[in-house]
Amino acid sequence: MGIKTNMAKRYTAEFKRDAVALVRSSPHRNVTEIARELGVSPEGLRGWVKQDKTDRGEAGRTS
Repeated sequence: MGIKTNMAKRYTAEFKRDAVALVRSSPHRNVTEIARELGVSPEGLRGWVKQDKTDRGEAGRTS
């Protein structure tokens, strides 16, 4: 049996930026599919996208 740890993987800022750019440039694909391709959790990728929107001043916008 393997030992589970609570250590989260750390990703570089460049990796996160590229992942968010992929989501933003792929409007017909869902985050879960992209996250699976990248080997990250969908929740983590959604968080990065949300933070990017906040950083861009887009949080809360509906369009």
